[in-house]
Amino acid sequence: MRRCFVCAADMLGPSRRHLAYPNGRVRAFPIACGACGLLLEAGADPAACRAHLAEQLAGPVFDPDPDAPYGLDLYTLRSAATGHALGVRPCDAAGHTALRRPHDRHAARGELYALDGAAGRPVSLGLLCRPAALEAVLAGLAVHADWTDDVVILLDAETRPAAAVPAAGFPRGTLRVGARPLGQDLERDLGQDFAAQRNALQDLARHPWMLQLDADETLAVDAGRRLPSLAALAEAGDVVSIGLARRNHVDGIRSDVYPDVQYRLNRRSVRYAGRVHERPVLDGGWPRSLIALHGAIEHHLDRAHVLARSRHYERLAPGHGRPEEEAALLRPYRD
Repeated sequence: MRRCFVCAADMLGPSRRHLAYPNGRVRAFPIACGACGLLLEAGADPAACRAHLAEQLAGPVFDPDPDAPYGLDLYTLRSAATGHALGVRPCDAAGHTALRRPHDRHAARGELYALDGAAGRPVSLGLLCRPAALEAVLAGLAVHADWTDDVVILLDAETRPAAAVPAAGFPRGTLRVGARPLGQDLERDLGQDFAAQRNALQDLARHPWMLQLDADETLAVDAGRRLPSLAALAEAGDVVSIGLARRNHVDGIRSDVYPDVQYRLNRRSVRYAGRVHERPVLDGGWPRSLIALHGAIEHHLDRAHVLARSRHYERLAPGHGRPEEEAALLRPYRD
């Protein structure tokens, strides 16, 4: 097994973790996923594990199977359930503690509910783009009209306040466009700061939560519809940042860089840090985040951009350009 059967991350490695089951049994697992925290026995069959997990998620309560070739704590189960359009509620006070202090020694047990139709929280949509991409971004907004009533676009241009503009499919005043310079001369301007641009966009949200996308990214309609219920799920677990999987497509070919989790659904108060490859800074650390597997951001790139990107990022932030990611982006996806 190369990839985790839950989150598809290529991050399986040695583990010394144990899980305690309600029947008193304690099991050691030699393999763990460094992304979602899934635990595995050596030689576990991913297809069989996937089918078994689906069966376990079919009832109103998830009860751990002490004989399954995999194990999950409640923090990992919460992410796994989102991949089946489900939310998880702790059954008791110990479960609430387990979500705040992952990864604990207790095998997951939780109440399941459908994300579709569940009470949600309003979510704003924010997009970063250059002026040349504005027309294309506007043309693709209609798919988001049924899950958000607040869309704001921040252009990389001379500063101007966000102002309402008409948009097909949206009520008047729903869409605003503003501008703030990021820096447009890729050869000479080293003043770019992607975290600062994202923070400026965060501040423009009218709702407590915002999803951020770039001009070359899209999100499927069904995935967008579940964002409000994911925000409510997060609030119930004291989570302020949700990571979404991202599929990278280079010249139309799916890249091996996956799930490439992007923490883009955040409380408005969350701040990003990092001139390049920016990430949210969380008071309380990573336990206040979760990975949602309900859908994926689709990222469309061309080879020329991939070849130039890491070099440009390295100039902006020496040591953080991730030149090794260039080869992975150009490599076709492998299971």
